[in-house]
Amino acid sequence: MKMKLVCGLPLMCYIICCSFLLGHCHGVVEEPKILKSNKDLEIEQKLKLINKPAVKIIKSINGERYGCVDFYKQPGLDHSSMKNYTFHYKMRISYLGGSKMKRETHSNKTFGHFWENGVGCPIGTVPILRVNKEALLKMKSFDGDNSNPQSSWSKTYKPTSSIESHHFAVVRTTKGKPRSYNGASMNINAFTPSVEPMQFSSTRMHFQIGNEFIQVGWTVHPQLYHDSNSRLFVFTNSGGHECYNPFCPNGSGMILVSEDFTPGLLTGKKGIDFTIMKDKINGNWWLLMGTSLEEIGFWPSSRFKESSGTRVEWGGEVYSPSPPNPPMGNSQYPTGSPIEDSYVRLITTVDENYNTDQIVENTERYSDSCYEVRDTIETFWAHVGHLITYGGPRCI
Repeated sequence: MKMKLVCGLPLMCYIICCSFLLGHCHGVVEEPKILKSNKDLEIEQKLKLINKPAVKIIKSINGERYGCVDFYKQPGLDHSSMKNYTFHYKMRISYLGGSKMKRETHSNKTFGHFWENGVGCPIGTVPILRVNKEALLKMKSFDGDNSNPQSSWSKTYKPTSSIESHHFAVVRTTKGKPRSYNGASMNINAFTPSVEPMQFSSTRMHFQIGNEFIQVGWTVHPQLYHDSNSRLFVFTNSGGHECYNPFCPNGSGMILVSEDFTPGLLTGKKGIDFTIMKDKINGNWWLLMGTSLEEIGFWPSSRFKESSGTRVEWGGEVYSPSPPNPPMGNSQYPTGSPIEDSYVRLITTVDENYNTDQIVENTERYSDSCYEVRDTIETFWAHVGHLITYGGPRCI
């Protein structure tokens, strides 16, 4: 009888231990599933906020899907600070450089060449890119990221080594006597420099508003767009947040009014006109594009701490977490010719009294050792004005 008890004890212990281990392992396996489910639910909720119900779905000429979303349901208005707004899709800037310069009618065909249907979205709606899970996770990672666009003013006046992450070849307004700017503009040509997955190469106008800023231009940015195409972009730094295009947290980004244009579209091969201008009546900041100064969207004045621009710069910016650094512009050093070079031309600034300066003489050049920039008040080439040429090959 004692022999049976002794033999049964190990067997009982074995059964108890296995039961405990199986139960413990079962808990370890199930817990991540619960966490994963909660995370997926959070992502789904965010996707619903971005992918608002659309009046119709349209495609860009390169096949990307955009929802034609009611103006009042766009991401830029989806914030508690926008509850009592009086904005509407017919809003237009009230003042431009000394005269209204406004069209009597507004057409949704100005940028129709970007779309398969040739016209964009119906009036009263705005095109918003349909976002999947992967793209959403990428967008989230850019708020406060070191790779985000910067200004050359964050560096010293001495050329820096290629070890640093951001590099510039720009013309910028001089520090000197404090100035106030209510606007600035440029015309640029676009290229598609070859960049690695974690790099970007851009040509942009950087408009500083106190410690915050707006950038507009073109960029090749594989991490943001998941391809190596040259695309038009808007970057906003305001209210302690940073974001690309219209997908901005906490009501910090641009509010779209255009039914046939949205940042993120392919550049095409034509020269591109960008204007940033403050509305004289309400202080809102507007993005205008094209030679006809078509309104794309605006930033409410409340989104910036300061009421006037403080500095402006035009030219190239590249980013790489480590050498070698990507090419800039057309990937060549400038020769000074607007026919051969990557350029920024027809630059202007608008002062505190809304006087437009088409010469912009209060500038200085800045470039890193890997890249070059030239500028001149051009008289030989017609329709060039203050001409900036810039660029450079891959820098090791």
